[in-house]
Amino acid sequence: MAKVHLYVAAACAVVLALATPALAGDPDMLQDVCPADYASPVKLNGFACKANFSADDFFFDGLRNPGNTNNPAGSVVTAANVEKFLGVNTLGVSMARIDYAPGGQNPPHTHPRATEIIFVLEGTLEVGFITTANALFTKTVTKGDVFVFPRGLVHFQQNRGHGPAAVVAAFNSQLQGTQAIAMTLFGAVPPVPSDILAKAFRISSGEVDHIKANFAPK
Repeated sequence: MAKVHLYVAAACAVVLALATPALAGDPDMLQDVCPADYASPVKLNGFACKANFSADDFFFDGLRNPGNTNNPAGSVVTAANVEKFLGVNTLGVSMARIDYAPGGQNPPHTHPRATEIIFVLEGTLEVGFITTANALFTKTVTKGDVFVFPRGLVHFQQNRGHGPAAVVAAFNSQLQGTQAIAMTLFGAVPPVPSDILAKAFRISSGEVDHIKANFAPK
């Protein structure tokens, strides 16, 4: 009987191990296509499907041109996810274009629902990610190079060239989610109590308040 129980436990472990990859990305689609119906009152994990659709629903031209990098970070992300591109609904994929001014940065952030892979269109970037063991992995990439950021890990890109830079990013989720670390902690609404951040960063509450002022809604 003990041996039977051991076999059952082993079989369960194998099933769970095989099932894990299926749980790593978006849920599998149950029909050929499902362009998002933004107007639907139905609330679910994703968007309801449009009843009628055309080829235009599967087309997006928003990544053609550089975005405006005139902001404190010196970068801008132009998304082609399900919130902008309804044809990717249920398909488990999305893209983005990221433009960087000279010295511009896509600040440390994480995507809780997707791995990200970038292709460099132009420029020279320092890119990197940090593992849960606090190990930093960085690389300098230039035009034509590819780099991947594992799902959920904090990562960044910094323009190290003298001119503009740009990448195209792809995600294995229709809506990858993005949490910019600094904005999440210092720009949350309602705000994270300053004494909590002061203790976490080992600085004074006054210094926390000064940092928060830089992330306050304009």
